[in-house]
Amino acid sequence: MHRMTHPQFTCTVTPAFLAEQSDVSQGVYAFSYTVTVVNTGDVAGQLIGRHWVIVDGAGHVEEVRGLGVVGHQPMLKPGERFEYTSWTRLATPRGRMKGTYFCMTEDVRLFEADIPEFELSQARALH
Repeated sequence: MHRMTHPQFTCTVTPAFLAEQSDVSQGVYAFSYTVTVVNTGDVAGQLIGRHWVIVDGAGHVEEVRGLGVVGHQPMLKPGERFEYTSWTRLATPRGRMKGTYFCMTEDVRLFEADIPEFELSQARALH
């Protein structure tokens, strides 16, 4: 009897304002974001690609697509996690990001992992 497996990656994000990489007088606001990806399913899966939607405070939308994350395409067994930090620049002191990871099981079934929307805010860094 073949049981149905359930592939699932759960993502959490911790953003931070990067004062050293920002030039407020030039309208450049840099933010890091640390993403933790946990395999909360019951089958191994690999993170193949990403799609980010970045919206600044003026409503300008940038979409970023690519293979892997920070040069990796991690394979996660159930319960395993992968964490990485990346960064982005905005032209405004606040904005937001959300995204999707495109993943594949060992038996080559595609699944997606949502990256919940999070806020990028210079103000938050001042506390």
